Amino acid sequence: MPLYYFRISHGRYSGAADFGSELEDRDAAWAEMTKVCANLVGGISRGLKQNSQWEMELLDEAKKPVFRIRLVAESLDQSLMGSDSTRTDKVF
Repeated sequence: MPLYYFRISHGRYSGAADFGSELEDRDAAWAEMTKVCANLVGGISRGLKQNSQWEMELLDEAKKPVFRIRLVAESLDQSLMGSDSTRTDKVF
């Protein structure tokens, strides 16, 4: 079975795992990644600063990214977006 490695960008546990996880295939790898991410995201989101992001990647045996999940915190304050903003979506 192929080995996959988790890598987290930003925060307390940043970096790539030293030990891989044996997973049957890409579907199993995706399922494992979403399970791990679900367990972490509550704590991560509570500590996330405005205009920042947290990222988790699943790497293959060659340590190349296969999947990525991002949690992005954006300030939508119009004064920070600039005067050339053409955003027209509305919330009802």
